[in-house]
Amino acid sequence: MTSFDLRARARRAVIAQGFTPDFPAQAKHQAQELEEKYAVIPPRFSDVRDLRDLNWSSIDNRESRDLDQVEVAQELEGGAIRILVGIADVASLVEKNSAIDVAARHNSTSVYTGVETFPMLPDELSSNLTSLVENADRLAIVIEMDVAQNGAVARCEVYRALVRNKAKLAYESVGAWLEGDADLPEAAREAHLESQLRLQDRAAQRLLDARRAGGALDFETIEATPIVEDGRVVDLKVIHKNRARALIENFMVTANSALADWLRDAGSLSIGRVVRRPQRWSRIVILAAQNGTKLPGEPDAKSLADFLAARKLADPAHYADLSLSIVKLLGPGEYAVEAPGQSDEGHFGLALAHYAHATAPNRRYADLVTQRLVMAVLDKSSAPYDKTELEDIAQGCNDRESGAQKVERTMRKVAAAALFGERIGDSFDAIVTGAGDKGVYVRTLSPPVEGRVMRGQNLRDADVGDRVRVRLVDTNIERGWIDFELI
Repeated sequence: MTSFDLRARARRAVIAQGFTPDFPAQAKHQAQELEEKYAVIPPRFSDVRDLRDLNWSSIDNRESRDLDQVEVAQELEGGAIRILVGIADVASLVEKNSAIDVAARHNSTSVYTGVETFPMLPDELSSNLTSLVENADRLAIVIEMDVAQNGAVARCEVYRALVRNKAKLAYESVGAWLEGDADLPEAAREAHLESQLRLQDRAAQRLLDARRAGGALDFETIEATPIVEDGRVVDLKVIHKNRARALIENFMVTANSALADWLRDAGSLSIGRVVRRPQRWSRIVILAAQNGTKLPGEPDAKSLADFLAARKLADPAHYADLSLSIVKLLGPGEYAVEAPGQSDEGHFGLALAHYAHATAPNRRYADLVTQRLVMAVLDKSSAPYDKTELEDIAQGCNDRESGAQKVERTMRKVAAAALFGERIGDSFDAIVTGAGDKGVYVRTLSPPVEGRVMRGQNLRDADVGDRVRVRLVDTNIERGWIDFELI
């Protein structure tokens, strides 16, 4: 196969979507100065609690260096479990309108292409000073919540703290251990985290049960990243949801929801994460009927959640394919400014009236802005943004998020086209992921590769969620084009 520079292609992809792949000289200089000045991060506020002795740990992707969260749990009398989620304090080092902040606002998000990461913040910060790295003292914003036996959050407190990550753990190894398929990871064993992780898992299961009972949708979509050897794509690695990923997901959803309510109670504006009522509910109703379930005529999260739970139990092997179809039909989430007292649209997929992104300030600009709003409440100072500026930021984040998704989708297709280059004429089972004016798109089941259907006798009848058989007819690595025909 002809050699193809995937990193150079990733760079072209981010530039095409309006991202700046390199930090301006002033921002880089500022980051280097901060790294030199704060080799050790000192508390700079009188209200910082010293929580370094707690058994904090992080669970993330094995290769992640921009660690935004650490977690710890405590068993309380009466059966409740206290969860403390520590969020990297980025706002204390990245001042509003500084050179670093201007660059971060322009890109608004880190972009992950599978072959190269384009971070929102310089490495001096995101991989060091503002990363909750292992065995280092770091400032954090702590969201402390008490979870009752029924999964309800009985109390939420937000404050500054000094924390120390005792072990950087990975989803795969912790998940395999929690599911009984592997030994406790060595890093967790050395930090004496066995009982701590068990307690966190128990709390997460409570939260998950409560969320499901409230109508939250439990998806399991397939994500694949390229495996590159000597500059060639040799395989696509599928990332599977496991118990460790579910643990962190439930903690983060709960923390983001609790913080959104905390800001409202404090009388603060916020940037909410909104998923509106699905416009293609009628198609979701049809998919449910094809699987033996009748959904109501109007969108209802609880009914959809019950249907998905039943299908996951009945047909786990194909649940990811059904999940993908429902996700596509629900439509994307977006950022919107929310004010205390106003009626908000909420997050349909999570069945929550209020939800904010706050747990990844190294990677998402909306989270950094939210952290500044939190700081203002803690300091009892004036808000750092007015409603008009927040609206501009929210729209910018929406645009950049859409661009990042296009980049990541393009690079998945580029990698897939490189992998499929020698398989012209092969046939695959697939599921329709898009059908509209722009054409019909499918994702093959194994390996999971997306492409466009260029021809076929029943092409006009295809719709999202349909199972089809396709034949590969052409690829274009540079453009990331993969063309199929319906058989």
